[in-house]
Amino acid sequence: MSTDFLTDISKTLEEIKADGLYKRERMITSPQGGEIRVGDAAVINLCANNYLGLADHPDLIAAARGVMDDKGFGMASVRFICGTQDIHRELEQRLAKFLGKDDAILFAACFDANGGLFEPLLGPEDAIISDSLNHASIIDGIRLCKAKRYRYLNSDMNDLEAWLKQAREDGARHIMIATDGVFSMDGYLAKLPEIRALADKYDAIVMVDDCHATGFMGVTGAGTPEHFGVDVDIVTGTLGKALGGAIGGYIAGPQPVIDLLRQRARPYLFSNSLPPSIVAAGLEAIRLVEEGNGLRAQLFENAKYWRAGLEKLGFDLLPGEHPIIPVMLGEAQLAQDMASRLFDEGVYVSGFFFPVVPRGQARIRTQMNAALTRDELDRALAAFGKVGKELGILS
Repeated sequence: MSTDFLTDISKTLEEIKADGLYKRERMITSPQGGEIRVGDAAVINLCANNYLGLADHPDLIAAARGVMDDKGFGMASVRFICGTQDIHRELEQRLAKFLGKDDAILFAACFDANGGLFEPLLGPEDAIISDSLNHASIIDGIRLCKAKRYRYLNSDMNDLEAWLKQAREDGARHIMIATDGVFSMDGYLAKLPEIRALADKYDAIVMVDDCHATGFMGVTGAGTPEHFGVDVDIVTGTLGKALGGAIGGYIAGPQPVIDLLRQRARPYLFSNSLPPSIVAAGLEAIRLVEEGNGLRAQLFENAKYWRAGLEKLGFDLLPGEHPIIPVMLGEAQLAQDMASRLFDEGVYVSGFFFPVVPRGQARIRTQMNAALTRDELDRALAAFGKVGKELGILS
């Protein structure tokens, strides 16, 4: 390989380190859970998307293990060749029913689902209007589509309406509004009632990425549309967060939409099917969610207790009702230093900084889950208080 090429890559890496933006991974030696092991250290985990604590649930593990004797280890193929089993369709239909849609289609991850959604459905004569804080997978999926692209300021309904008017004036055949249900860096919820009203006014389609809501937001856990009591047209989501924490994404929506995606969504057509163990565990996760009002109640009780504790200590928090509770610090190096010191105190968190969030808005994004005990939360609050004083964040 070219020496000059590698030299340039190494220079870029050194610049990332010098700017305090270099990301390092810690090796977990235990199952995911409220408390995990990193090497020989036991630490309280406050940064996983394991909202309902299902990542190490024995029923999911038993379902994943048990199905392999009957269905095998892997599919070794894509769906339309010889990679579809009855349980794949069972999971898609269960997801569709749970979300109140006609049908659903599985992908390897929600990144793939969002990457494959837009291009088959919309062409050059159409338009997509995307929230400015949408997930990278939505942004990348839109880039692959030939539709005209517009972007509105985060949750700014006046700006959204202005772009809807513009798209209509530009002669768009179909307009799709694309938004996260929950903006994961902030824990803010999309304004779905207002978005739905504007969509109806301008005859637009509403697409919602509900990865950070499915399983626990809403009365039955069906996500932000249920939370707000509104209907949206297309929902994308994941099995990799509240629904067991493994991998696998999906799109749910009207039957013709799902049927066309089966014919033309490239990540679906050219990626191996989900392994049987993941599918079986996904089915079990939905069962637990449907019976899991207690888990959802515990999750939000933990979130309320944790937020109140951080506020009492004096940390700068973003407001919200979601189990994502960001602690705002400003500078990237401070976020990394705080994460490192908290780890020394037995608390696992990660610093978030540019390019994941805007420059000057670095933070520790804490996340609650139903498996955390009150004792663990108290110990974590004590660690936050101690480190916050040591680093001059708290007086």
